Amino acid sequence: MMVTTVRKNRKKWKASTVLIFVFFAVIVVVYLAPIFWIGMTALKTRPEIYKDPFGWPAAFQWENYKVAWEAGKLGIAMLNSLFVCVVTLALTMLFGSMAAFAIGRMRWKLSGAAMIYILIGMMIPVHCVLIPLFVRFANIGLSNNLWGLILPYLTFSLPTSVYIMTGFFRSIPNELLESSCIDGCSIYRIYFSVCLPLSRTGLFVTGLMTFIANWNELLLALVFIYDGNKKTLPVALTKFVTPYQTNYDKMFPAIMIAIIPSIIVYTLFSNQIVDGLTTGAVKG
Repeated sequence: MMVTTVRKNRKKWKASTVLIFVFFAVIVVVYLAPIFWIGMTALKTRPEIYKDPFGWPAAFQWENYKVAWEAGKLGIAMLNSLFVCVVTLALTMLFGSMAAFAIGRMRWKLSGAAMIYILIGMMIPVHCVLIPLFVRFANIGLSNNLWGLILPYLTFSLPTSVYIMTGFFRSIPNELLESSCIDGCSIYRIYFSVCLPLSRTGLFVTGLMTFIANWNELLLALVFIYDGNKKTLPVALTKFVTPYQTNYDKMFPAIMIAIIPSIIVYTLFSNQIVDGLTTGAVKG
């Protein structure tokens, strides 16, 4: 009887394993199929795109990437996006971790209210503040300026960063901080030398999320920036769409160029993102 039961359990385990692998294989295909289609379409001529949009290209048109790079000024746009994202990332990690440390580890009466106030920012759509921001930035000279993008990017990135980092800071044992105080560490020394190194996974996760979100942002950059030499990469992609036609043979290579950094980041650091979010959720 025991042997029969073991065999049945093994069969059930094998069947469940096969179903799990099939399920994840389907998920992989669903996510990779659009990227594969964009890559294949980017190597077609315009008549081929209209004639057979889902077919294989007759000949790989690698020059499409060169034409798209030059016509869309993607080099300048990529540098602008990189500058905006890196500066926003640095400021978000600095101010977000400071606010999270103050809320998660320091004792003061309004810490809960401050957390609620910051989290309200996650519920405000960017469309609600678009016109007031545009008017205010135009009055103070921040329209058509990359710093006019950094400020709202920073504002909308901080709530998520504070929320995640607060969970990591609260997971640090109180005994460790008490021993640091006994050794003579100031509050700043505890923050920089103890809490930040122990919460580097949270910094890593919030940094990646902030960078990817701002790298792909379009609405604010489209409204605030009108100088061609200051446009970010998502805005540069709109050059291939005119009121009368869409240059698909140039737009799809530009899209591939724009999404390659995101693909590389998620491919290299996907495990760290999942581990960091799981750690923050469980310990926080």
